[in-house]
Amino acid sequence: MATAIFSNPKFSPTITTTSSKNHYHCQRRTHLILHDKVQAFQAASLKLNPNPHYKKPQIVSCQSSGSESPDTEKVRRPEYIPNRISDPNYVRIFDTTLRDGEQSPGAALTSKEKLDIARQLSKLGVDIIEAGFPAASKDDFEAVKIIAKEVGNAVDADGYVPVICGLSRCNENDIRRAWEAVKYAKRPRIHTFIATSPIHMEYKLRKSKEQVIEIARNMVKFARSLGCDDVEFSPEDAGRSEREFLYQILGEVIKAGATTLNIPDTVGYNVPKEFGELIADIKANTPGIENVVISTHCQNDLGLSTANTISGACAGARQLEVTINGIGERAGNASLEEVVMAIKCRGDQQLGGLYTGINTRHISMTSIMVEEYTGLQVQPHKAIVGANAFAHESGIHQDGMLKHKGTYEIISPEDIGLERSNEAGIVLGKLSGRHALKQQLEELGYELEDEQLESIFWRFKSVAELKKRITDADLRALVSDEVFQPEVIWKFVDLQVTCGTLGLSTATVKLIGSDGKEHVACSVGTGPVDSAYKAVDLIVKEPVALLEYSMNAVTEGIDAIATTRVLIREETSDLSGHGSTVERVTRTFSGNGSGMDIVVSSVKAYIGAINKMLGFKDRTVVNSSEERIPISA
Repeated sequence: MATAIFSNPKFSPTITTTSSKNHYHCQRRTHLILHDKVQAFQAASLKLNPNPHYKKPQIVSCQSSGSESPDTEKVRRPEYIPNRISDPNYVRIFDTTLRDGEQSPGAALTSKEKLDIARQLSKLGVDIIEAGFPAASKDDFEAVKIIAKEVGNAVDADGYVPVICGLSRCNENDIRRAWEAVKYAKRPRIHTFIATSPIHMEYKLRKSKEQVIEIARNMVKFARSLGCDDVEFSPEDAGRSEREFLYQILGEVIKAGATTLNIPDTVGYNVPKEFGELIADIKANTPGIENVVISTHCQNDLGLSTANTISGACAGARQLEVTINGIGERAGNASLEEVVMAIKCRGDQQLGGLYTGINTRHISMTSIMVEEYTGLQVQPHKAIVGANAFAHESGIHQDGMLKHKGTYEIISPEDIGLERSNEAGIVLGKLSGRHALKQQLEELGYELEDEQLESIFWRFKSVAELKKRITDADLRALVSDEVFQPEVIWKFVDLQVTCGTLGLSTATVKLIGSDGKEHVACSVGTGPVDSAYKAVDLIVKEPVALLEYSMNAVTEGIDAIATTRVLIREETSDLSGHGSTVERVTRTFSGNGSGMDIVVSSVKAYIGAINKMLGFKDRTVVNSSEERIPISA
């Protein structure tokens, strides 16, 4: 059963943190390599600046005044033309959180969650949203289609609307499916790819160089023939491909009508100097390269994705492919927040005047949304968006911060949409009203609809009755519990438990199903959480395995709100055919819950994970050989 781990007497729920002990050293190494790489490419970068009298400004910090609001911050953005950028210093940001990011284990997203994230990415101001891989499944197709219709047609007052992109392999079915999904957007794009490294061509494709070139050329032509004027081509595993072959195949797809050439370091193999030289060599040796935009896509297997991406931009790439929080296949991708803030902070000084159209004051909210929806927690020391990114514990550092914030901070929290403190002196409690709550939430980076605010307000009032003072951490937990939840299939109503040393623990649970009917079940177990989960299982009747269970108190004190995270897996796995082999496909689903009662918090998290799992039950595969096809390009 799902609660088997609770039945084990050796099991004890603990607070868990998922972070790598080597991350600091990786970041340190990345910083040193990036420093050397930037020095090497500085001269080349300055040549790209149209101002012959350009001088490096003497700035030691990139903190802003913090006076601008997220919606009033003006962003320079050249007119969108698929195959060129009028300003040679402008860098397009291509976000692939909804495609590559969703390939992270346990990061399955529902269509509603994808649409919410796409809307937030639009607020952030990304130039291109890769909304998914339409040929992978019916659910992916429908999600990309609705994003194209809604987000892809939401033009703001300045004329900005994101490009909506769909990924496809180099075959007609994939490309046609991608076009059918993205064509409703004002600016649709097809992104197609084929592997070009010797190891991929020999063992995966089993095709010759000539065959690969022919396929790539014909499929780009086919994409253009459908009416798509914006076609991106990626030579998968370009970082390990032969240079002369890359020049040849890229030249052919340019002739066929490609408008963007994406150069992926698919397995995170390259180092910054090497990757920068790859971009520079492609720019110097590919026929027709002046008629396209060069892009980068760097994986993080060696912890160098951000450094490689910046190196590629210095060498001439003007589209950078990234994900929120750096999520993605294996070790993840280049992190949007790191790449964008590096360009914002050092663009004028060291990168030849490079800049992006990102409204950085929406970074915090976007990061929180992706973290909550995917269940992939951000490590505390994560650059830009980690919990410790603006924390100072050392006495020497605290002394410097009190005297001048620029002593130990090159970026202010306000730059990414956070407020360091409540300057109005408002303390939230049981007598606080909606206006005070809304203001505090806005200072924390949350922009909520009226209906969402109303729901959170009543949760806030119920907690305030039990706690004298509501902290920012409490508010974040409430928002997570009310807003960042999957579509409701089973709704939690009531819970009653009896436990202790005098007998078996029992739990009675009441849920409301999608049909509006109430369902009640009672069960016994080894403890209150075990018995409650077993009662939920009796109602839901879905065989699942509980893989992870963790709990955390968001503040100090016995009256702290508890947040619970669970990870579950379907007990019955799908069988997916891939050529002559059959592969067992297993999916994991995360759930989060918050409450002052730890058992209630636990049950909410469990039901949230089940709701997300059930949201995928009706997912129909378009082609039996394409079930959740993992793509790394």
